[in-house]
Amino acid sequence: MEEKATLTPRQIKLLRKFHEEGKTIEVHTVEKTQDELAEELGITRQALSNHLKVLKELGYIRTGRGFIDLTDRALDLLGEKKGDVFVFVRIEPTKRRQVYEAIKRLKIKKIYRVTGDIDLIIEADKTRLDEILEEISSLDGVKETITHIVLEVL
Repeated sequence: MEEKATLTPRQIKLLRKFHEEGKTIEVHTVEKTQDELAEELGITRQALSNHLKVLKELGYIRTGRGFIDLTDRALDLLGEKKGDVFVFVRIEPTKRRQVYEAIKRLKIKKIYRVTGDIDLIIEADKTRLDEILEEISSLDGVKETITHIVLEVL
């Protein structure tokens, strides 16, 4: 079991402030060392470092020890952030477990198991909507999908 560090009242106050004032963001993180990335790309560590420096200065990435985060700016450039969709899924009660496991393997943002008239709410990127709907509708046990596209966040 991991030992918990003792925080001062000031540190706890800081964490509360960060939580209250912060905003939730989606982060795309690469957790590899620069040596690993350089080798995979077939370039020197120094060349990679130079590229990362430029990308960071232009606001496309954030870096730290052992990770690289793509920013919203980078995702926009790559065409990867075109909006969100929510897919409501109804499942045959006897096939829920199999469908849950199959959906967990799909490339989607989040899956919510909910109560009420539907069984799951899937949050995904609009750019992958056709592919996601095709994959979900082909699963044995899926009775119905209802799709809602986010127009704007208020």
